[in-house]
Amino acid sequence: MTAAHKTLPFGTIVRVTNLENGKTIEVTINDRGPYVEGYVLDLSKVAFQMLGRLSTGVLSVEYEIVYPTE
Repeated sequence: MTAAHKTLPFGTIVRVTNLENGKTIEVTINDRGPYVEGYVLDLSKVAFQMLGRLSTGVLSVEYEIVYPTE
């Protein structure tokens, strides 16, 4: 599964948790974005569906870098 982030290097693995239901996934950063103020990740469709219903459009999440470790 993949996601976009403005500055994280491509190939970075990020653990993303939906704050509403506690579901967690890991995604690989492979693109740049999102370009909407206040948004930090743009999840692929498959990644989004693993965390919540696609029809919600936006999720409240927290994320942490899994690899590479700092």
